[in-house]
Amino acid sequence: MKIGILTAFFLVAFIPVLAQTTGSRANLQQSLGFEDQTGPALTGWHAYPPGTVSADNSVSHTGRWSVRLQRDARSAGTFSVITRSLPVDFQGSTVELRGHLRLQDVSGDAGLWLRQDVDGQVVAFKNMQAQQVNGTRDWAQYSIALPINPQAQQLYFGVLVSGTGTLWADDLELLVDGKPIAGAASASLRPGLPADHEFDSSSRVALNSLTPMQVSNLVTLAQVWGFLKYHHPSVTSGQRHWDYELFRILPAILVAPDRAHANDALLNWIEKLGPVPSCSPCVAAPSGDLDIKPALDWIHDRSMLGEHLSKRLEFIYAARTGKQFYVSTAPGVGNPSFDHELGYTQVAFPDSGYQLLALFRWWNILQYWAPDRDVAGQDWDAVLAEFIPKLALAKDKAAYQLALFELIAKANDTHANLWSSLAARPPVGDCALPVMLRFVDDKPIVYRTDLADSAFQPGDILNSLDGVSIQSLIGKWTMYYADSNDAARQRDLAANITRGTCGVVSVEVTRSGHPVQISATRTQAKQNFATHDQPGDTFRLLTPEVAYIKLSSIKAADLPAYFDKAKNTKGMIVDIRNYPSEFMPFAMGAYFATKPTPFVTFSFADLANPGAFYFGDGPLIAPGPVHYGGKVAILVDETSQSSAEYTAMALRAMPNAVVVGSTTAGADGNISSILLPASLNTMISGLGVFYPDRRPTQRIGIVPDVVANPTVQGIAAGRDEVLETAIHLIVNSK
Repeated sequence: MKIGILTAFFLVAFIPVLAQTTGSRANLQQSLGFEDQTGPALTGWHAYPPGTVSADNSVSHTGRWSVRLQRDARSAGTFSVITRSLPVDFQGSTVELRGHLRLQDVSGDAGLWLRQDVDGQVVAFKNMQAQQVNGTRDWAQYSIALPINPQAQQLYFGVLVSGTGTLWADDLELLVDGKPIAGAASASLRPGLPADHEFDSSSRVALNSLTPMQVSNLVTLAQVWGFLKYHHPSVTSGQRHWDYELFRILPAILVAPDRAHANDALLNWIEKLGPVPSCSPCVAAPSGDLDIKPALDWIHDRSMLGEHLSKRLEFIYAARTGKQFYVSTAPGVGNPSFDHELGYTQVAFPDSGYQLLALFRWWNILQYWAPDRDVAGQDWDAVLAEFIPKLALAKDKAAYQLALFELIAKANDTHANLWSSLAARPPVGDCALPVMLRFVDDKPIVYRTDLADSAFQPGDILNSLDGVSIQSLIGKWTMYYADSNDAARQRDLAANITRGTCGVVSVEVTRSGHPVQISATRTQAKQNFATHDQPGDTFRLLTPEVAYIKLSSIKAADLPAYFDKAKNTKGMIVDIRNYPSEFMPFAMGAYFATKPTPFVTFSFADLANPGAFYFGDGPLIAPGPVHYGGKVAILVDETSQSSAEYTAMALRAMPNAVVVGSTTAGADGNISSILLPASLNTMISGLGVFYPDRRPTQRIGIVPDVVANPTVQGIAAGRDEVLETAIHLIVNSK
């Protein structure tokens, strides 16, 4: 992550998935007071991340209900947020959000936020970060306001909390010029998608089987549809409801007896989109400091497309305007934001057209806007052909979601996943064994136990569950786990492998070389993000020579005191076997840097040349007024992901720094959200992240200078062998 206002960025990144939270002004007020809630699962709002937000009927400002955002050191991400949106169909000068907040032990920031968008791009944003609302506070009313941008199309608003702690919110009010928004004067909306309702209820495409010829023609359709989406002026100017145009051409492609007839149908369809003016001046071909070029050789393939269709696509490419309707870049960051992509909550399964739309949308985003397209190591045309029947012929929503899990895993991107549907990813079930597992030598090992009287012991090797071998279960489920590398995939399998039906389960483990049978009970438990750092205080002196600081509970405000305590030590261990609670590269790096130091290079998408990514310089870490000159040992492993990896990159660039541990998750770069039919959401890493010498990090992760791994014997003995290695390095350094 590369910007200081990290929370603001994430709000930018996640908003595109929130179309299902759009409402009207008339029925808003009851939701703002949360009195429409009926249980702990918050309804009517988008809540992120799962497991940190709920409706609360035990604490409220007035009435019965409030919303509770609760985080601890193991909560996913760096913040929790609730969001709603409204079309800007009202007039006025100022929009204001008021609300009552109550805080308990909030380590980061808490508050309200507002955002206005034009064509999917942020034109105004406001939160309460500058007010530094944190700690523990009783109920009080807060307020933020924004001038109404006359061009704004959509208003987003909500409540957020970063770091750890609990925030309650209640009695929100949304006002225009000091009066309830429901009574504001109406205004006409700026145009977004054209009015087209032909396929609102169904795509009218139903398939029970597909021939090899149909699959081949659908592969070509997917490629042409995606190419036109980002190059044809009628589409890039927003004149066509492009999803519905797919449904219009699908029947002709499905009935085509051969490739030639399908190509003719595509050519006739393109002609109906309207003329393509010759360009003057034309968009320059991608050149200069490029990471990857557009993968468009296929448009010149006369044997596949025929001469006339190929020539038409070549002309459209040459005449492209450089404008986009379905994608923009996030302000101040540069990762793609996928605009005007609808969620189609009304889809009734099975619906082969909408199911193919999900595949075509995702596949083309990967081709044109994923900086790690080539790093994924896939034959993308083969992936498309493989998943056309899997998606088109899915018989219900469960099968549709399962096919998407398998598809998204092909990206080999730990940021990916079908985040909206994790409960549907195998193994399914509401309960799990009360243990934390991790893989050692490709075997799941009990790392920690949640219960003092647990039948499990650290170091137990899981062999089977209810008589089924663990290795066979891993082989069966691995295909559904979207991760950049084996280390991250094993981490995620370890977090889920004991899930299943609540109740008793027979478990066989190996303990001290001997098989042991255990009758254990799966129980309902909050799924937390695993950390492998040391329990206890954020900072401590392990010895007079060695300081230790972990980032899972770090606060930037505490750094001066920590470094003052560490000033006479020989070295410092920075433990990032976790997800940092606050953004640390620059705040902490300033204590280690001796000069402005580069540590990262990015690659960015080129809107005018879809599929091209060019290199751009990253920020520098500037030295601060206080310098720590001791040895710095940075601990990483498979729990180090995204912001943790970015922080490790930054600190590694400092003098006397060494990275100790094992392979990290290999997923850095700001995230871009993708909305799929049935309001399912996934993501990609939206920026390419490289070292200054342009060595890649995606999938590779942060390769340690000193490899150190836990052992079964060490876990059983309660040792932290990675930490021991770092201590040894510092104590024995010159």
